[in-house]
Amino acid sequence: MINVRKPKKTKKIIMISSSGGHYEQLSMLKPLEKENRLYWITEKTKYISKADYYLIQTGSKDKLFILKMVYNLIKSIWIFIIIRPKYVITTGTMVVIPMCFIAKLFRRKVIFIETFARIHDGTKTGKLMYKHADLFIVQWKELLDIYPDAVYGGSIY
Repeated sequence: MINVRKPKKTKKIIMISSSGGHYEQLSMLKPLEKENRLYWITEKTKYISKADYYLIQTGSKDKLFILKMVYNLIKSIWIFIIIRPKYVITTGTMVVIPMCFIAKLFRRKVIFIETFARIHDGTKTGKLMYKHADLFIVQWKELLDIYPDAVYGGSIY
């Protein structure tokens, strides 16, 4: 009898983004699950997004922005300690910032994919993460004018 073992999924990867279109784009990378252990994180909203963990939705114009970001930071630290990922992959937005900076603090790799919705200008989160991501990917060649050191990866759809 031949003993056939499944290959061990050695790389733990956090897949984090805001809900809606950003999460939908990130979910296009689901095939990474074949050889890695993916942990999905998004915002808790009325949109149905199946994830392992949820954070509070917020934006820079939200009156409770600071409090929500502090909550998300604390919860992100807790999630990071539990998972101990090798990589964090994200398509943005604000909700991902705490997790990305925790990853950098612990010398893990951060991969940021600028949203498909932006063709001629970058997002606020993209402009911030461009300086800190280990790999910054754009889905439109036009964005290389804004992010000259980015990698053009084409559409993930």
